[in-house]
Amino acid sequence: WRFMAKGFKGFPGGGQGGNMQALMKQAQKMQEDLQKAQEQSLTLTAEGSAGGGVVKVVANGKHEIISVLISPEAISKEEAEMLQDLIIAASNDALRKITALIQEKMSAATGGLNIPGMF
Repeated sequence: WRFMAKGFKGFPGGGQGGNMQALMKQAQKMQEDLQKAQEQSLTLTAEGSAGGGVVKVVANGKHEIISVLISPEAISKEEAEMLQDLIIAASNDALRKITALIQEKMSAATGGLNIPGMF
């Protein structure tokens, strides 16, 4: 193949070594950014609320509920079932928000590239 011997682009010896090196460097940076984003996502928190704010729940980046705040007006024996529903709704709201924050962080780290299984 004559064009290979003369350095035809796209074939070994064809002047593509610099592009491959740049691609590897870019992949390494993306991996470092992704690792940093994963570490930072563990420190994120998101607050969910329900019932017009009478129940507030905070979740962290590990998808753990770390606090529950209940306004005194929401506490009564007659309202126990509704209060339970509000806690569930606020918890789910907080978990949805923390998931969205983590996805946003990861997407920024990968430059918008969707890596299967990452989020």
